[in-house]
Amino acid sequence: MAMNKNTVLAWATWIMIIVGLALIALGAFRYNDVAGWGFAAVGIGFFSVAWVFNALKGRV
Repeated sequence: MAMNKNTVLAWATWIMIIVGLALIALGAFRYNDVAGWGFAAVGIGFFSVAWVFNALKGRV
C-alpha cells in the first residue's frame, strides 16, 4: 500500500479528530473543575488543525 501526500493528510485528519473528541470527552466527563475547560479548549484546537489538514489535501 503506497501512501501519497493526500493519504497521509487524510490519516492525520482522522487521528486529530479522534484525539480531539477524546480530549473534549475528558474535559466534559472526567474533570469537573477548571482543568476540564483546558481539555475542551485543546480538543477544539485539535479540530482546527484537523480542518487545516483536510483543506490541504490536493493542494500540497
